[in-house]
Amino acid sequence: MTALSKLIDLMAALRHPQSGCPWDIKQTSESISTYTLEETYELLHAIQTGDIQNIKEELGDLLFHIVFHAQIASEQNQFDINDVIQTIVDKMTRRHPHVFDPQRDNNLSEEELNSQWQQLKTIEKVNEGRVLDDTGHKFPALIRAQKLQDAAAEYYFDWPEVEPVFAKIEEEIGELREALLSSDKAHILAEMGDVLFACTNLARHVDVDAESALRQTNEKFIRRFDFVMKNMQKAGIEFSPEQLDQMEQFWQQSKSVTG
Repeated sequence: MTALSKLIDLMAALRHPQSGCPWDIKQTSESISTYTLEETYELLHAIQTGDIQNIKEELGDLLFHIVFHAQIASEQNQFDINDVIQTIVDKMTRRHPHVFDPQRDNNLSEEELNSQWQQLKTIEKVNEGRVLDDTGHKFPALIRAQKLQDAAAEYYFDWPEVEPVFAKIEEEIGELREALLSSDKAHILAEMGDVLFACTNLARHVDVDAESALRQTNEKFIRRFDFVMKNMQKAGIEFSPEQLDQMEQFWQQSKSVTG
């Protein structure tokens, strides 16, 4: 019995109507979807920190969720884990003709391979009756924004240089300022979204993954804010609006201490 087979059997046992775990039995794909996303981010964090043992553990947690979703679908006669595996095998085989096609061209450059990959993906989407509608629709908004922009760029809908992107950000910030003056919540929401979308586009143009950049900044903010809190407590200073200047001083100090 393979390790994967053991995991599949374990999941079936957990979901057994009579002898399984009450919590696992009552779950649906919808109810565990948030946990699946959490496990994905925990894996990304482990990769970012380079903790090999943690990466192994988080990969296991994510695999458990994949098997969990497949088990639920199997119970509803929709598909099972074997269908999931076969689907990805078929897709990867189809998208790698330079590896699996007997008439393959072994001399394609990396750029040509990337172009071939994108063309095959586009053909699949057009044949399925969609172009951008499903692009990154399962991802958080920031990741999806970058994927949408990447997809549009495949059709040459993109600025060739970075300067127009800066100009677009400035334009969107100006429109956000105007929206703030109107106090129209819906207008403000729309313009704030435009600013974030434009900033994501800037990340693309300077060859930075927006999600990774923001995740790194989140960690930096946590470190620096922790420094401020601990030093405020150490100095016996109460947290209040009147102490913002002192908090700012500690914040500036944190930059050289925490990075």
